[in-house]
Amino acid sequence: MRGELVLAPPDSPLAAVLSAGKSRLEPVLDTAPGTWVDEVPGLEHRIRENGMHSLMVVPIRARRTLLGVVLFVRTKNPVPFQDADLLLAEELAHRAAHSLDNARQYARQHTAALTLQRHSLPRRLRGGMAVEVASRYLPADADHCVGGDWFDTIPLSGARVALVVGDVVGHGLHAAATMGRLRTAVRTLADMELPPDELLARLDDTVQRLGEEECDLPEQIPAVTGATCLYAVYDPATRQCTMASAGHPPPAIIDEQGRVVYPDVAAGLPLGVGLGNSFECVQLELPEGSLLALYTDGLVESRDHDIDEGMRRLGSVLAEPGRSLEELCDIATQNLPDQALCDDVTLLLVRTRALSPSRTAFWTLHRDETAVRDARNLAAQQLTEWGLEGLEDATKLIVSELVTNAVSHGTGPIGLRLIRHQALTCEVSDTDPCAPRARLARATDEHGRGLFLVAKLSRRWGCRSAPGGKVVWAEQDLPGHAARNQCPPARKPATPPSMGVGPTGAVAA
Repeated sequence: MRGELVLAPPDSPLAAVLSAGKSRLEPVLDTAPGTWVDEVPGLEHRIRENGMHSLMVVPIRARRTLLGVVLFVRTKNPVPFQDADLLLAEELAHRAAHSLDNARQYARQHTAALTLQRHSLPRRLRGGMAVEVASRYLPADADHCVGGDWFDTIPLSGARVALVVGDVVGHGLHAAATMGRLRTAVRTLADMELPPDELLARLDDTVQRLGEEECDLPEQIPAVTGATCLYAVYDPATRQCTMASAGHPPPAIIDEQGRVVYPDVAAGLPLGVGLGNSFECVQLELPEGSLLALYTDGLVESRDHDIDEGMRRLGSVLAEPGRSLEELCDIATQNLPDQALCDDVTLLLVRTRALSPSRTAFWTLHRDETAVRDARNLAAQQLTEWGLEGLEDATKLIVSELVTNAVSHGTGPIGLRLIRHQALTCEVSDTDPCAPRARLARATDEHGRGLFLVAKLSRRWGCRSAPGGKVVWAEQDLPGHAARNQCPPARKPATPPSMGVGPTGAVAA
């Protein structure tokens, strides 16, 4: 029976085959007292009961590995096994070994493919206080359950969130591997706080380099690793959504009344084409509760229906008020045309939220000697109003450093904004477009330690470009264990910032 323990005494034919790896033929099965049969309880009775009189034991080998053994026993036929029978048994065992080896290889590849896919796609989507998120992924490669589509939500500074969906040409292991590399690249570029059009331009360079790496010879034309991508950034404080596309279909936007709009996003060329792609940003203001559907063409295009018809079908499916995102995901992916999937299907549904005005505070500071003092006082008053007095000392120091640097290296007014979301974010904006950069001060230096202090007081900090200048920000954990658990893990900026002279002597590069 399956799972039953099989005993193999040292002097038995089974043990001889296991140790030597060679077939064993016993034309006459010896059951006399004192033989190995006596060492297996109940074996002699079963032999006599079934009339077993001849035995062959053949190993099952594949790739120089012993997978097991097969026993041939003759009962009703009184003629003992002969050498010809052993040759036939070995041929049967060889074919069985080939089939078992194929099964083992398939199981190994399937496990590797699932592991690759599991580590390439997000295990948990995080929208923070900006969005509510749900997703579905249906690979066309049903055998390995892997494909080239990917999606992601990436928390950014100031309670913002990046929304990504992409599609690598083809499916299977190669597409999944390329997809994993592109997803990692997008996350790295997102940490640099790049706007969507610039991020896609950098990603396009990455895809072209991946294609060049696949060339065997320097003079060989690079194999194009085509991919499309849509990258969007949503800010819940302003309800502004900025997006850019690289050959990807536009998202569907559904308001709370069920009206469906596909924004006019310049599709651009796919990534990796190598024609000097330029991408355009589109900025939209979304009412709170708007539904965004980011998808790949496998959801809206098939052999029997063009993409326009598929987009209309998707919009009508999603325009059902009152349904949860999970329900909408199920409906949208279950109502696909009745045919086997010929392309990967990905759907990322996002419902926007808006930060309450009571969670943000903004001030415009004059560029003079009172700016730092005013910024410290305003920040302290706001923290008292929010009940965050425990963060007052650290926040006043951070504000002092950032505002002092803005005074020293910019022109025009300075903006100070505090945001209370899953963390406390302090943002200082100025008109200097140069990104700040930290430097290591020597023991004898009088300046250069301001940003080091900011880094020590915050869980993460960085800089992003803004119209007419830049924004330098720093985040602190809110008091309480639950708040810390909700915050995304700390990430230091990919491009370290550089600032001007602060109270403790930060020096601009």
